[in-house]
This record gives sequence, structure tokens and C-alpha cells, in this order.
Amino acid sequence: MGHPAQHPHIVVHAPALDGSRRVTEGEVTLGLASHLDDVVEILRLADLDRIEVEEDDLIEWQGGGPEDWPGLSEHEV
Repeated sequence: MGHPAQHPHIVVHAPALDGSRRVTEGEVTLGLASHLDDVVEILRLADLDRIEVEEDDLIEWQGGGPEDWPGLSEHEV
């Protein structure tokens, strides 16, 4: 009866100059990520950890997908 459950609209923005990517839900900035694990942690802290970060269509990846982290090239493990 009525509207379906409102899904959060998560956006991982294009990388900044330092390689970090802003994570937002609507107009709210949830955090800055410099690695995929950071996105997972930011969503967990926002109580959105039921979202599968790499597969879920609730997340809009701008300027590159889950594997695009330009800042990581400097940090060889």
C-alpha cells in the first residue's frame, strides 16, 4: 500500500587530486574514502552495511568503479 521502501542513494564521487573519493548519501557527505575498504567502513558506520559495495546497484560510482583508486599507485604494499 503506497510507496516501496526508500533505498539510500549512495554516490562514490570521482577521485580528487589526492585520489580520495567522497562518499555521499543524497546531500549528506558520509566520509572520504581512499580505498574500497574505506567505502565499506563508511557505509558500516552509517548503518548501511547490508549494501554489497562492489555489486549493489544502490551505489553510483562516478569517475571510475570500485577498483579505481588513483592514489593507491603511490602506496605499494
